[in-house]
Amino acid sequence: MSGHKNGTKTADYNPRVVYYIFQRSKSMAKRLFVGSLPYSADSAQLETLFSQAGKVESVNVITDRYSGRSKGFAFVEMGTEDEAKNAIKTLNGYSMDGRNIVVSEARPQENRESGGGSAGGGWRSDNRGGSRPPRSAGHGGRDRRGFSRPRY
Repeated sequence: MSGHKNGTKTADYNPRVVYYIFQRSKSMAKRLFVGSLPYSADSAQLETLFSQAGKVESVNVITDRYSGRSKGFAFVEMGTEDEAKNAIKTLNGYSMDGRNIVVSEARPQENRESGGGSAGGGWRSDNRGGSRPPRSAGHGGRDRRGFSRPRY
């Protein structure tokens, strides 16, 4: 904070940060969240549908990392704010393969804390993850074939 000549305090802002925030807030109004999608929906179908409301810049259908199947929601970026508002007005509640889709303005992505969870490995005392089997698997200290199990 720095002082102003009339005694009021003003904040010192980095102009790059201000510009970045301004640009990001400007582009967020063009970015739409599309929810309640049928799992069969793909980006080509959404691009065709949203092109009725204006120019579509990009379509990103969110898929499961392992199965590759749609998670039932997507993000669509429109050319202008007016086109985005038109898409919300005309397509919110639109029936697609028997499901009423939800179209709304996308919120900014929240900051996530440090990267996601454990990749397994390493023994934990509560036996969630890791390679050590539980002490008793219901076989009285013996494995399924009747052999005694080594102690760990």
